[in-house]
Amino acid sequence: MAFSVGIPAETAAGERRVALVPDVVARLVKQGAEVAVEAGAGHSAYHPDAEYEEKGARIVDRAAAFGADVVAKVQPPDDEEIGLLKRGGVYVGFLSPLDRPEVSEKLAAQGVTALSMELVPRISRAQKMDALSAMSGVAGYKAVLLAADALPKFFPLLTTAAGTVRPAEALILGAGVAGLQAIATARRLGARVSAYDIRDAVREEVQSLGASFVELQLEVAGMQDEGGYAKALADEKARRQTELLVPQIGKSDVVITTALIPGRPAPLLITEAAVAAMKPGSVIVDLAAPNGGNCAHTQPGETVVVNGVQIFGPLNLPGAMSVHASQMYARTVLAMIQEFSDEESFTPNFEDEIFQSACVTHGGEIVNERVRGLLVS
Repeated sequence: MAFSVGIPAETAAGERRVALVPDVVARLVKQGAEVAVEAGAGHSAYHPDAEYEEKGARIVDRAAAFGADVVAKVQPPDDEEIGLLKRGGVYVGFLSPLDRPEVSEKLAAQGVTALSMELVPRISRAQKMDALSAMSGVAGYKAVLLAADALPKFFPLLTTAAGTVRPAEALILGAGVAGLQAIATARRLGARVSAYDIRDAVREEVQSLGASFVELQLEVAGMQDEGGYAKALADEKARRQTELLVPQIGKSDVVITTALIPGRPAPLLITEAAVAAMKPGSVIVDLAAPNGGNCAHTQPGETVVVNGVQIFGPLNLPGAMSVHASQMYARTVLAMIQEFSDEESFTPNFEDEIFQSACVTHGGEIVNERVRGLLVS
């Protein structure tokens, strides 16, 4: 008997993505899965119900979508949605387990095996399942477009009959996936781009994209963890870092910040003094807003103006890119489901490094030590 996959509609504010797109559904159906899509689930990503039906899916109500053997979502489930999940079933999607461990606790109580797409390990075999990197790339791209639209200046160098227009100065803070995509996008738009990261190991990547790497007189050896992420700086070094960044920020027309450490408040990179040093009309887009922000003035989910500087605190830029963001996300979820399923069932495998890393709850318990530790503390 084939296992079923449910795709509920996303109800979180501003969320326009869908967990699985029709082309991906077709691949699951070909594998032998029965796919149940909640009516209207793909509308905001421009995939009508008829398109899902053409690929072999059934259009169902909300309860039926959540009652499938495997449920794929984008946003973490709320209390009502958790209550609709099948006991002994599987959840695949974002969970924010280190920031919202209480969601995992409720999933465990429901008897759900929950796989967090944020916890997919950074190993070669898991690259096709790396939803976090895929969505970070979307956010980095969209952040630059947001800044370019708000900036009252051109991005590129222009030579016109009315004179020469100098290119905008863009500074990217953090050179992870989002930062690198922001660098590439700002360069494509013609800005003069510089970037800073505490990991000297990313210098070559920054420079390969045509940006200059900002060097600060700060000892940052060993600031990259085993997963390739930046480590948090000690208090004194963090304070010194923000001081050294002030002149770099002050001369920038656009600053995109991307420094985010899961499970912790976002590190402060742009102080009030740094904002005061910027020219009126300048723009900051703070991609760390969901965790409080990298800028002292950031208001998550809002846009504020301080001394003429616009500061954006977006919470879900990938949601605004619903077509391609959904396509990319769906492929990572498909890879996760296919990795641990055959024609008849989805089978947990705790001997597998990917499953072991991504699995947060199973058998009525929280099996991820980090998440369990957050609840105990």
